[in-house]
Amino acid sequence: MHNSTNDNKSTSKKKVVAVVGGGLVGALNACYFAKRGFQVEVFESREDIRQAKIVKGRSINLALSHRGRQALKQVGMEDTIVSKGIPMHSRMIHSLNGTQSPIPYGKKGQVILLYKILCFVTAAAETYPNTNLNFAHKLLDWSTETGAMTFVRAEGAKEEIQADLIVGCDGAFSAIRKQFLRQSRFNYSQTYIPHGYLELTMPPINGEFAMKPNYLHIWPRNTFMMIALPNLDKTFTCTLFMPFEEFEKVTTGDQVITFFQKYFPDAIPLIGAEALKRDYFRLPAQAMVSVKCSPYHLGDKCVLMGDAAHAVVPFYGQGMNAGFEDCLVFNEIMDQLNEDFSAVLPEYTRVRVPDDHAIADLAMYNYVEMRAHVNSKLFLFRKYVDNFLHIIMPRTIIPLYTMVTFTRTRYHKAVKRWHWQEKVINQGLLFCAAVSVAGCSYLLVRYPPNMPNIPTEQLWSRLQALKSPF
Repeated sequence: MHNSTNDNKSTSKKKVVAVVGGGLVGALNACYFAKRGFQVEVFESREDIRQAKIVKGRSINLALSHRGRQALKQVGMEDTIVSKGIPMHSRMIHSLNGTQSPIPYGKKGQVILLYKILCFVTAAAETYPNTNLNFAHKLLDWSTETGAMTFVRAEGAKEEIQADLIVGCDGAFSAIRKQFLRQSRFNYSQTYIPHGYLELTMPPINGEFAMKPNYLHIWPRNTFMMIALPNLDKTFTCTLFMPFEEFEKVTTGDQVITFFQKYFPDAIPLIGAEALKRDYFRLPAQAMVSVKCSPYHLGDKCVLMGDAAHAVVPFYGQGMNAGFEDCLVFNEIMDQLNEDFSAVLPEYTRVRVPDDHAIADLAMYNYVEMRAHVNSKLFLFRKYVDNFLHIIMPRTIIPLYTMVTFTRTRYHKAVKRWHWQEKVINQGLLFCAAVSVAGCSYLLVRYPPNMPNIPTEQLWSRLQALKSPF
């Protein structure tokens, strides 16, 4: 797992890297720093998820695509984790009348894999002898001058830790980031979208998946939508995304059933009416926040990654992938600049901020696409045009989704290229339409069709006859 040449070369200096936050990005970062020979201390405020009897928090399934896989590959974890996933080839659109139509993600063989993988990444971090995982350690404060951190443990005892580098991977409401907010020229914004999400479970039927498993199932209903993602235990996690005021209108079990009969009738028998009435009220709808900030570093002492730097709404399936790519990009810069933190940290900010801001905006845009555009014939036509042009000109026209999900094209460059392609394709379509109209007009003038010569009075009497009810 960690037989890197860097191991031996770096152990002599044994700088201490404190990773605050033991989620996916924190655990993967621990692997990267440990592989380089640093002494790694991971601090997580919650208990170890692997021992927890009840796991609180989100269970939104995570879609692993190319960027995340490349990041895992660097620490030898790609094959292990890929073997634990469910491949998804297409979206499956459920219309109101119950018909289902697939929209592929990319070319044949381009798939997204679904996981709940925190346990695997945590276990991988633990295999490094120079890594300690410290659970139930809540950060109280830290010093930007010295890098000293104060933690409070589960039993109430305080503990002070000193580190050469602090890596903040502690989520959208990061305690590490609070110190950044006290600094001059630190930009920060958070945006809550007006929609919340609620999770429901679709059980297996006779031990098998209730619907086709290798699809992201979507019920788009313009201002809201439901999606369903397969799990390894043959269940589906159904997530209803809807404005909070709509959630507040549904207050009784009967209203839940009425609402589902109106908008998702095909899902009722699959989830079960009783389960639906019960689970809808088990937890209130959860909020979704988008966070942007800049810079991502403070001097040579601290750097932010993952949701602490750029929480995104979950509609592009890139939250985990962008966080994993943060680790990979930081690692690549460490190689270029010989692990000199005073040069690496500002370079990481320079490279990564425009990309993370771009994916935050794309995730917002994709929500509108998923809940509304997929119902539009024009949108579907454009999808087919894009995919057709990509097949015949694979290097010139690359669909946005392909660039984001199946390549490591920098996010902000993918957006730039997408805007250029949209302009070119739209102009091409307009030109084709203009040529078609001109051609048809010319043919009509040159070869007028033989119209029957009917006198005006006769035509009028025929129209009157059509109006008659008898």
